[in-house]
Amino acid sequence: MSPTAPSPRILVIGTGDTKSDELQFMASVIAEAGGRPVMVDVSILGDPPYVPDFSRHDIAKAANTTIEAIAESGDENSAMAGMAAGATALTKRLYEDGLVDGIIVLGGTMGTDLALDVAAVLPLGVPKFVVSTIAYSHLIPPERIAPDLMMILWAGGLYGLNDICRSVLSQACGAVVGAAKHGTRTDRQRPLIGMTSLGSSCLKYMKYLRPELEKRGYEVAIFHATGMGGRAYEAIASQRGFAAVFDFCIQEVSNHHYDTVVTSGPDRLENAGRTGIPQIVAPGAVDMVDLQAWRPLPDILAERPYHAHNRLIASVTTSPEGRREVAQLIGRKLARADARVAFLLPTEGIQEWDKPNEPLHDPDGLAAFVEEMRRAIPPSVALEEVDAHINSPAFSAAALAVFDKWVAEGVIPEGRP
Repeated sequence: MSPTAPSPRILVIGTGDTKSDELQFMASVIAEAGGRPVMVDVSILGDPPYVPDFSRHDIAKAANTTIEAIAESGDENSAMAGMAAGATALTKRLYEDGLVDGIIVLGGTMGTDLALDVAAVLPLGVPKFVVSTIAYSHLIPPERIAPDLMMILWAGGLYGLNDICRSVLSQACGAVVGAAKHGTRTDRQRPLIGMTSLGSSCLKYMKYLRPELEKRGYEVAIFHATGMGGRAYEAIASQRGFAAVFDFCIQEVSNHHYDTVVTSGPDRLENAGRTGIPQIVAPGAVDMVDLQAWRPLPDILAERPYHAHNRLIASVTTSPEGRREVAQLIGRKLARADARVAFLLPTEGIQEWDKPNEPLHDPDGLAAFVEEMRRAIPPSVALEEVDAHINSPAFSAAALAVFDKWVAEGVIPEGRP
């Protein structure tokens, strides 16, 4: 931001009837940091002791109702859902009118519930901060988290200001103003290709594919498919943010099927197809389930081969029957796609640790998966078997051949130097 640029406009969203001291403190910090606070009150039962830029009546009106109707809706859950709808609609309108440069929302469980909806309506690159008593808690479904959402724990924040609370709030407010001033907005010159993977110790194709795609004039974004990475990938796909995708690590589908915390939500492997993005898909690491390394294994996986990647995350292979179930699930998801889909099936292995003499080697499980995958792929999807391991140069070459063919056919836009 240049020295003459206007102050960034930051929406400060919260329930002013119960958190007026905190919200007014936040407004003062934002102003001192060079921002312009725009106060948005999402209270239900009372007015704040200050005049907000947008009142609770404005929020209700944005939801096509009245604050009286929201207050009488039956319970606090439905009432706050109504305010969330209004706050989301208002924020979207203000952004489209060029009147928002960032948002910060303060709340407990109620405010965080609302904040997730508001943040999700803003595109990637608009600063989104949530100060919450449940920051990054497992109460928050991954599929509701905007891909660039930033959260900070509201430590010591209930019922009034104190030194701990002021420290947290001032950091968050300084951060959102700084992000609005100095963040780089997307100004993409080359078509963007989305790619999923795990760390290079497990999956290696990106080392070959990324430079080849860049030579062809594409920008490549690689997402670490450990739950939140897949969520970010799906969120961008839902906004049709990719020209095409190499979705080669769909392990999060298996994770969600086995109900682990390393999940991207129920819509993993669905948004690119729903929005018409051409997909080249492969079953990288889908034979594994990732879970916390610091907790006991669930009974259903307790006797399966195990690999601890570090003290945070570990992998367990699934049974042959479990792999058949996941293959069927993959087939059902791909059948819903509204654009071209190719499924590359590497018959000699789908992650580094399934090779002979590695801890997760299971030839019977791999054979069961390959057999079921052949049956599960719908007629609308082009199945291409690759007699190689997913980490081999032959697999990457096969993937690139499909990509080049689709570019030549006009399915994928040409790259730019």
